[in-house]
Amino acid sequence: MNAFTVRASAWGALFDCAMKFEGEHLLGMRKASGLRAALGTAVHASTAANDQARLDGNPLTPDDTAGVLIDALHNPTQDVDYRDDDLTVRDAERIGLALHTRYCLDIAPQFEYTAVEMKLAPFEIDCGGGTVVRLTGSMDRARVAQREDGIAIPDLKTGRAIIQNGKVNTKGKAAQLGTYQLLYENTTGEQTVGGQIIGLPTTGKANPMVSPLFDARRVMLGTDGQRGLIEYAAEMFRSGLFPPNPQSVLCSPKFCARWKTCMFHE
Repeated sequence: MNAFTVRASAWGALFDCAMKFEGEHLLGMRKASGLRAALGTAVHASTAANDQARLDGNPLTPDDTAGVLIDALHNPTQDVDYRDDDLTVRDAERIGLALHTRYCLDIAPQFEYTAVEMKLAPFEIDCGGGTVVRLTGSMDRARVAQREDGIAIPDLKTGRAIIQNGKVNTKGKAAQLGTYQLLYENTTGEQTVGGQIIGLPTTGKANPMVSPLFDARRVMLGTDGQRGLIEYAAEMFRSGLFPPNPQSVLCSPKFCARWKTCMFHE
């Protein structure tokens, strides 16, 4: 049997540029991230600390958990190339603390969370031909929320373009969010009613916003008349062919560890 183990949090990247995904998640190619990526990681860490404290019955103020953001910026767990972005650490602190505070005061109270970055049971996809993909890990940056109509999976996203035209930009987010819906259902046996994107903009004057609820798992599973992404993924793993996408917004030496050896961006 040919078995692949992939982090659940990486699954969405397969459907952006599969060749980039193969290089980074199957072949182990690495590159340093930029300061903006480190800013996103820091915001996710501090907001998770806020939500976990609330879940534990020991709610904290935004100031109480702001130190988590500062620590994550100054002591990143991943390699960071501080020359890679038009941003200073001081700017990152200012932007991050503002987002952290707005999230804690305005966004988090809208939800009744039942889990923060939940650990997920392994989920196996039989690709046929003796090939199996095993998704493992946790629900990185996402939450589980109880609604009147059932369980939803809100996923936090930071970035310059996460808010567009006064709305949360959900384009391209369904693969990752749908994966979390499926893995939550596999882990707990409970159905989900959908997912949401919590958008935290790192530039401009847009305010943090929450998208409407949508069923992202449909994109993964497909419908009666259309294949889902799982079928396409199974074909990639079974054949070993991971196609490039030179039109991806991440097709850049800044974002792709495979850039130097890839001819398709020429």
